[in-house]
Amino acid sequence: MAAPPRPRNPQAVLFACGLNSVRSPMAESLLQRMFPQRLYVKSAGVRKGELDPFAVAVMAELGQDISGHKPMTFEELEDWEGLNFDLIITLSPEAHHRALELTRTLAADVEYWPTHDPTRTDGNREQKLRAYREVCDSLLLRIRKRFSKAGAASE
Repeated sequence: MAAPPRPRNPQAVLFACGLNSVRSPMAESLLQRMFPQRLYVKSAGVRKGELDPFAVAVMAELGQDISGHKPMTFEELEDWEGLNFDLIITLSPEAHHRALELTRTLAADVEYWPTHDPTRTDGNREQKLRAYREVCDSLLLRIRKRFSKAGAASE
């Protein structure tokens, strides 16, 4: 039996989630920081949300400023610059379904990375920040694992 095909190294990556306010902007910033010259990275949501201050705070702890991020929907992104991505990474079920609809007419690979929504965490400020840090850490691990070969191949 043949081994499954290895993921190809993309040049343009779109991270997608429900509101483009927490998970996808975090992932966009993390990957962009890793490959600032080699990859085009954006994020979008199924619906438009408001940038989450906890996401901004957690990314600032890593020295990454996402405070200027403007949440955007798939439709807005398509209107602004088109959907010329060769990889769409979805972080929520609704974003995954939307991406699969889009790939009926787009030649893009879709990967589903189920990612916990930290906005649903109850508790005090520190408990909420801990949930956001866990999401950020898990995204960073997935990104490193998925894109580490891309960096090695081009060095």
